[in-house]
Amino acid sequence: MFANHGYALRQHLLISKRRIAMVVVALALLCASATLQAQNTFSSGSTGVDGAFAPATSQSIAVPDSGVFNYTTVNIPTGVTITYTRNTSNKPLTILASGDVVIAGTINMDGKPGNSNGSGGFGGPGGYSGGSGGYGFDQSFTGVPGDGPGAGGGGISSATTALPGSGGGGGYGTNGIGGQSGTVSGQAGPRFGAVTILPLVGGSGGGGGGSRPNDRGGAGGGGGGAILIASSGTITLSGTLFARAGSGASGNAGGGGGSGGAVRFIANTISGGGNLNVAGGSGGGANYSYNGGGGGQGYVRIEAYDYSGFTGTSTPSNIISFAFPHPVTPPNSPALRIASVGGVNAPVAPLGSLQGVPDVIVPSSQPNPVTVALEGANLPLGTIVQVTLTPSRGNRTSVQSSGLAGSESASTASASVTLPGGISVVSASAVIDLTIASAKPFFMEGERVNRIEVAATFGGASELTYVTQSGRRIKRMAN
Repeated sequence: MFANHGYALRQHLLISKRRIAMVVVALALLCASATLQAQNTFSSGSTGVDGAFAPATSQSIAVPDSGVFNYTTVNIPTGVTITYTRNTSNKPLTILASGDVVIAGTINMDGKPGNSNGSGGFGGPGGYSGGSGGYGFDQSFTGVPGDGPGAGGGGISSATTALPGSGGGGGYGTNGIGGQSGTVSGQAGPRFGAVTILPLVGGSGGGGGGSRPNDRGGAGGGGGGAILIASSGTITLSGTLFARAGSGASGNAGGGGGSGGAVRFIANTISGGGNLNVAGGSGGGANYSYNGGGGGQGYVRIEAYDYSGFTGTSTPSNIISFAFPHPVTPPNSPALRIASVGGVNAPVAPLGSLQGVPDVIVPSSQPNPVTVALEGANLPLGTIVQVTLTPSRGNRTSVQSSGLAGSESASTASASVTLPGGISVVSASAVIDLTIASAKPFFMEGERVNRIEVAATFGGASELTYVTQSGRRIKRMAN
């Protein structure tokens, strides 16, 4: 309790003394190959340096700093549970195998539930954390939004609000659910990303519930983790892989549940009848007010030349998308980065979390509006970037940048934003217009694609929408 109180006081001092912006890398990925060429085999690219992985007992394993294990073979037997934990940079987990992968036991990538002390639950590896609950002991009554592009909003309250608002559920494969009261409860987290799971990213956190004096709001649950398993041979799943989100905690008003995570398998052959669980977390209960909103579901993707022997299921049901194998990482991907805010450079590896230490502190002497400097790579010149500011308390605002200038391999732009007092997250998104791009045109469903909308926020997740010459909007589905 004392540690949490100190954290709340530090927030209050920062708000009164400084204007803060948390900066995240906004990464836009695009895999726009024309038609899939016939291939004989898929190669995972594993170096095999980590040898064979065949655990005999259940254990917890930290995701390596690189985020990647390079195995020869993987065999997780029945009765064995492998729980993967986050590394310091919270990278998603990639498992590469030069041979076969057998999962008869259990892999756990779950996000954590909201904590009873009011702090949000951590996301699973590659997933985002839930927001803190409102803290009524130092006048910080409003719940904090969760982290991530589909974050649930925080519940609103004050010393004069009899029924504080609950936290909204995080979104990913589907929208989250808002808190029970539409007037003071946190907003539902939006759906984001694509069935291709490019880039590999986990679920978003639920928002914290509001509070009354001398009490706590429920904390938000963390999003499910993200895992990619690629084999140059066969993946056989007869066990279970969990990438579930954490539930919101109960409190004065309930915290929102996180959204489910992401699971992507790539191999020449995929078989077995196991289960892939990417369910969202439930909303927390309320002592005096409204229950928190539930989190949305995640994504499951199966890519193989032969998946006729795969009879596995997903939770929620019927959400698996299928395709032929694609590269583990698409080459020459467009990228968008927030380089600085108010002249203060962003760190190389920003946290971009409303629950952590600010990445950038803009002095109060810096007048509004401040400049957000943007850097692009492999993006058409002239592209306009939308910059969005999400404060820990209050509504989101968006502005447009100048057009990207320089060269397609390295371009820059800027935007002006008004920073409120307190902690905020800055994110960015861009639309790739193929009518002005130097890339060769390509077609989808018989129509030429004029542009690709690439939305990236809060640490890199993107949603791809293909807009054809006739105006049709096509979400990227299985090829």
